[in-house]
This record gives sequence, C-alpha cells and structure tokens, in this order.
Amino acid sequence: MNIVLLSGGSGKRLWPLSNDIRSKQFIKIFKGKDGEYESMVQRVYHQIKSVDDDATVTIATSKKQVSAINNQLGEGVGISIEPCRRDTFPAIALATAYLHDVQGVPENEAVVVCPVDPYVEREYFEALKELGRLAAEGTANLTLMGIEPTYPSEKYGYIIPESKENVSKVSTFKEKPDVETAKDYIARGALWNGGVFAYKISYLLDKAHELIDFTDYHDLYAKYESLEKISFDYAVVEKEKSIAVMRFSGEWKDLGTWNTLTEAMEEECVGDATLNDTCENVNVINDLSIPILCMGLKNAVVAASPEGILVSDKEQSSYIKPYVDKLDQQVMFAEKSWGSFLVLDVVDESLTIKVTLNPGHRMNYHSHEHRDEVWTVISGTGRTVVDGVVRRVRPGDVVSVIAGQKHTIIADSELQVVEVQLGSEINVADKKKFDFDFDAM
Repeated sequence: MNIVLLSGGSGKRLWPLSNDIRSKQFIKIFKGKDGEYESMVQRVYHQIKSVDDDATVTIATSKKQVSAINNQLGEGVGISIEPCRRDTFPAIALATAYLHDVQGVPENEAVVVCPVDPYVEREYFEALKELGRLAAEGTANLTLMGIEPTYPSEKYGYIIPESKENVSKVSTFKEKPDVETAKDYIARGALWNGGVFAYKISYLLDKAHELIDFTDYHDLYAKYESLEKISFDYAVVEKEKSIAVMRFSGEWKDLGTWNTLTEAMEEECVGDATLNDTCENVNVINDLSIPILCMGLKNAVVAASPEGILVSDKEQSSYIKPYVDKLDQQVMFAEKSWGSFLVLDVVDESLTIKVTLNPGHRMNYHSHEHRDEVWTVISGTGRTVVDGVVRRVRPGDVVSVIAGQKHTIIADSELQVVEVQLGSEINVADKKKFDFDFDAM
C-alpha cells in the first residue's frame, strides 16, 4: 500500500499547544500501547504499519514541519517537502512524482491520499487498503472514501452517490452547506467528503503534465514556487467524469478544534493538573512544569504551554483563530530532528533556552556572526566541537563560543544544555552552516 499523508496547517485553532512550527498533529495527547503519550501523526503512522507493515508512507509537508516529523517518526519515513505552500494539487502532484521518480514506485500502482490527523481506528486503515485495491483495478480514475454522516455538519463538503451500494459512481459534489441544506443532502444519501481518495500514479502524473510544464520530480521541485495555487478538488475532481465513491461507516473524527479534540481524549488531564469534585466536562492539557488547579469549571478546556495559557468554554474554543492571529509572539518551543528546544527567558540582547538532544544526535556544524553563546551542561554526556577542537562534556561543564567560531554539540546519551545567547542581533537568519568530518572523531 502506498499512502500519502497530507500534513499542513498553521496550528492556530489549537493554540497555545500548537504554533507555526508545531501544528496540531504533533501534540502528544494520546496514550500509546506502551503507556507513553503520542501525537496524531505518530498514532496514524503506527496504525498504518499495524495493518500493512510493508506500506510505503510518504508525508507531504512544508520545510517547517520536517524536523518535527523526523523527531517523532525517525529518519525512515518518506517526506515530500514543499518548498512553499501552493495548495493541495501541487502538493499531491509533487508527492506523486516523488514516489515515482525518487522512491521508484511503478506507474501502474495505486496511491491513497488522506489527511495526517483524523482520529480513527484500525477499520479505517483496512478501508484504505480496499480503496487502494479499487483504484488499482482501474474501474474509475478516482476512487473516493465517503464518510457516513452522523449529523448535518456545516464543516464538510458532501458527495452524493448514484446508488446506495458500498461502491457507487458519484452523481455530484456539494460545497459546505448550512444545516438545513445538509439535512436535505443526507436525506438524499449524501456522504461527507473527508479528503480521502485513491488513484493510479500514471493517472495523476498525466494530469500534472497537462497543467504544469515539467519533466520529473526534481524539475517540478525547482519550479514549485512559480506554480499556481490551486486545490486538488478544483484542478482534478470537479473536472473528472470517472469517479467512484466507497462508503465508510466506521469511527472518523476531524480533530480541528479544542472542542472536538477533547472528545477524543482518554483522560481528563494530560500533564500536572487537578480537578476538584465540582468540575464537569473539563479537560486540561498542561505542557508546563508547574501545576494547574481547576475548581468549579463546567464544559471548559484549559491548555498551557510556553506559548501561553488558554481558558475557554468548549463551545467558544472553536472561535479562537482571529484572536490568535492578533498575537505577535516568538516561538517558545519547537521539535527539531536532533531533539527540541524551550525558550526560558527573553530580554534585550539575551536569549536563554533549554536544549535537549536525543542520544546519538547532533546540531549542524555552524557559526553566528552577531552573537556569543555560553552552554552549561545540566544532564547527560556528549562532545562539543569548537573551531575543530573536540571536547567531552558532562553535567556542570561550561563551554563558551565567540561570534564567528564554528561549533556544534553531539549527544552520546540524552543531553540537556542551558544555552545563553548574547548579542544585539539574535535571530534565526544569523546562522552559517559548514561541513565537518564527524566520522573521523
């Protein structure tokens, strides 16, 4: 099974636990089989592999999310990186070309495309296998999954099939309606359009070549910034005559808001939180190292992270985005391919952060022109490299790096470091990378 997971989103509807770098699919709130918390992307990836261990999983995403994906899923997962945002059709075209030209998947094989963040169970992934099988048979150019609606939702588009059979030709598509119109659609047998579909690689590549002048994946990647922003529905689905839909009646939730996300939580609280006996229908997600106490709250969500604190009625939490849009805030926490960082303090000409490096990982060998750095090791062991000089470090060691010096740090065990940056121009642009022969150390 070849699966492309679409991973986008700005993360604003689940502020403060998500931001422009850490979108909702990377928030760890679901308990895995080992009892540890896992994110939506980890949960979906593990579910796919439990159904088909040989599945080729490719995540189509932006540059900003690559580090978090590598941190949570490892280096083995395929990633189709969008150089910039160009909507779903260019993203899917690029991912399909990546599968064919980079991963070597033959043109006659089927690909299933779905969002990275649905809350589903095993039966959903069994259905994805069936969707891929139907696409491989080629009875239709596009095969969609239609979700059996559980209520007249205004959030989804609708697919109206020609018949009530499990697999049917599509009669028509309907845009997101009001509640009364949605009731009418459902009475006519309509299904939710959850953005899940399958096709043969050859079909999508032909469509891409019709609309874009390119030769292969690498050429498409180079031209990506110049491509028209256009959705897959508008570019392909609305113009395609040969479309089938397969019904799915299992559990499926779009966890796009705090209200819907808390419905899927297995526990009232994640993190250090206490609710007294008078609380009703309250959920707390605490990403901080300080306790939260809730008393007498009803139908509320409380979320706390280094980015801020949200206290909201669950229904009202759906309207958070315009308020978050007004916030101008530095990213305070981010996952990187080597670990993570947490901003502890920001003042004029100084930034203090806590860096956690995973065992066996390291930062890039780099320099800064406009700031000095002082590292204090607080736990773990590792090695630093400053202008080519290697030094072993352990808790209590302090390393000073002057502006212009090339440097990196390597974790032998999990390594935690408090890094103080000092300078008049502290920003992400002040970084120059260099090559270094780490194998010779």
